[in-house]
Amino acid sequence: MSSKKKILAGVVGVGALVFVGALTYALIPTDTRDIGAGPQVAAGSAEEKQLIEAGRYVAVASDCIACHTAGNGKQYAGGRGIESPIGTMYATNITPDKKTGIGNYTLNDFDRAVRHGIKPGGGTLYPSMPYPSYAKMSDQDLRALYVYFMKGVAPVVAENRASDIPWPLSMRWPLSIWRKQFAPAVAPVDLTKYADASVARGAYLVQSLGHCGSCHTPRSNTMSELALDESGPEYLSGGPLIDGWLAINLRGDKVGGMGAWSQEDIVATLKSARNSHTAVVGGPMNDVVSHSTQHMTDADLNAMAAYIKTLPATGKTKATYTVSDTTAKELFAGVEKNRGAQLYLDNCAACHRTDGKSNQIVFPALPGNPTVLQDDPTSLIRVVLAGSRLPSTKTAPSDLGMPGFAWRLSDDEAAQLVTFVRQSWGNNAAAATASQVEKVRKGMDEQELKAGNVTSLEEMRKITGAEQKVH
Repeated sequence: MSSKKKILAGVVGVGALVFVGALTYALIPTDTRDIGAGPQVAAGSAEEKQLIEAGRYVAVASDCIACHTAGNGKQYAGGRGIESPIGTMYATNITPDKKTGIGNYTLNDFDRAVRHGIKPGGGTLYPSMPYPSYAKMSDQDLRALYVYFMKGVAPVVAENRASDIPWPLSMRWPLSIWRKQFAPAVAPVDLTKYADASVARGAYLVQSLGHCGSCHTPRSNTMSELALDESGPEYLSGGPLIDGWLAINLRGDKVGGMGAWSQEDIVATLKSARNSHTAVVGGPMNDVVSHSTQHMTDADLNAMAAYIKTLPATGKTKATYTVSDTTAKELFAGVEKNRGAQLYLDNCAACHRTDGKSNQIVFPALPGNPTVLQDDPTSLIRVVLAGSRLPSTKTAPSDLGMPGFAWRLSDDEAAQLVTFVRQSWGNNAAAATASQVEKVRKGMDEQELKAGNVTSLEEMRKITGAEQKVH
């Protein structure tokens, strides 16, 4: 045998050994603590009703409905698509239907799925199910949640949909390696390390049930969160792209974070998707407010806000903000220093005014706005192109909206407008580029195609009137 063939055979042999070793490691069953048969209460009793209500509140705080309910679908029946870098996954049916849902789950099955990420058959769930956060859920809340889903939710027959992830990425056994290497051990939040009881409650809600870090914490190359609590400076420092929107920094940075926000500002936003100077932008956080936080108690919202306000600044924000009325005076006087200023006056000033501050009760202010000052302008570009609409909430029922301007702005014009907003009224953030706008526009088109709203990009451009504007 020639030396080349020997080397090739050696490489193949080593590769085969590595594969067999990895597969063996992945298939080794994971032992977990059996938490028992669950609460034994009489059907229809006051105790059962109380437990169902407690579980319902845990489900609300955990925002289960946002992922496990498709648009116009039945509650918890699954089917909603969840985008990822490797393809689209679809949330499963978690109603108590015995054929297509979780009706046959024991409490231990339920615990292994929710807190460990393990399916009854032993397979591993995709981490789009935030079990790394739910690993901190208390036994009490887990048991109440189980009773709620088994006795407080109507069963729905709805077959689960397979993911669109292509082979070989669709193979599930490598997920077991990921879980074993990167998912945290199931353990409650150590509440004793927080001096204030309200902050401790907020830590539990933010870190566990609310799984805020799933969106607002950056991820490593292995897609695991860089930190799961405040012990890591990356925790809640701003997350990846989710459905086309960037999750903002929730730490104490005065520019691009929550440093300039009061506890009351955070509570108002969680309750109504807006406060006196800004508002929620984008679908993912709209869903959180609509389905979850607006229905939580004031005490819990204040606890979450109090905990968030304890997080120090990252100190890594590149943008700056200094209060300035120069831009407002120039625009009011009719001074248009560049094309971006012209576009702002033509498209934005009617609502956001020449001072960028708008009406505090109606539209968000642009000076010092965290979304405006993010290092990555993707979210601001998207809101200019696609618009956005606030959810209707109990305390703020008006679903105020901003129209999209993709139909009338070219990539270069949109970039100049976004740059003007990021560099006016004291804002000082990096300019946006036409290539960044092109990327966002392409992503929007692909989402429309996947959703089945159009059948081709040509149709999309005819609808938006942007056929001549792109490129």
